[in-house]
Amino acid sequence: MAGERSILVTGGTGALGQAVVAHGLEAGYQVHVTWVVRDEVRFLEQHLGDSFGAIQLHEADVTQEDQVAALFAAVTAAGPLWAVANIVGGFAYASLSDTDFETWRRMMEMNATSCFLCCREAAKVLKANGGGRIVNVAAMPALARGAAFMSAYAASKAAVLNLTQSLAEELAPDGITVNSIVPSIIDTPANRQAMPDADTSSWLPPKEIAGAMGFLMSDAARIVNGSALALSLG
Repeated sequence: MAGERSILVTGGTGALGQAVVAHGLEAGYQVHVTWVVRDEVRFLEQHLGDSFGAIQLHEADVTQEDQVAALFAAVTAAGPLWAVANIVGGFAYASLSDTDFETWRRMMEMNATSCFLCCREAAKVLKANGGGRIVNVAAMPALARGAAFMSAYAASKAAVLNLTQSLAEELAPDGITVNSIVPSIIDTPANRQAMPDADTSSWLPPKEIAGAMGFLMSDAARIVNGSALALSLG
């Protein structure tokens, strides 16, 4: 069944996105991937190796309404869309007094607006297809109702959680499930660079997160809807 379906992975060139793309290919999906930075496409190619030629790339800034509409038109023209993994996002760490408006706006656009625009287009397409899956990426500070020095980030990810729960209820009659994952710190090169002295033993491997997201996109997860799946090691 997976071979007859396609999935869209926004942010598929990042550390987590690369793992989700690889998982999708292994599961037999046709995989569509958005990108905005050419160097990150090369990183994805290195990660996938010979499988890189099997994906379809789409240059798209998913914080822009017109580009999201064009993206979904291109994806659906290539075949039936089954699932969307909304991974595009950003992070900011600062006290509220040191958080300028540009940082606030950027967090809202990268995390909340990108998710809203892609969920809205996905809902239209998946309804027409008779069902499907949407998986969003939230964050522990949002689930915990906030965190010091992360006000903009936590607020934007809280919007993702709320949107997920609202859409899960709204789209259930159409055979569409909407869930979010809520990971603790992900073991990425960027996080290791930002926190060189940290104990990484409890950090989450992207491949294992991809497995959880893959389950939520599968037929087996049809009874899972509106969840905020907390992911952690200890």
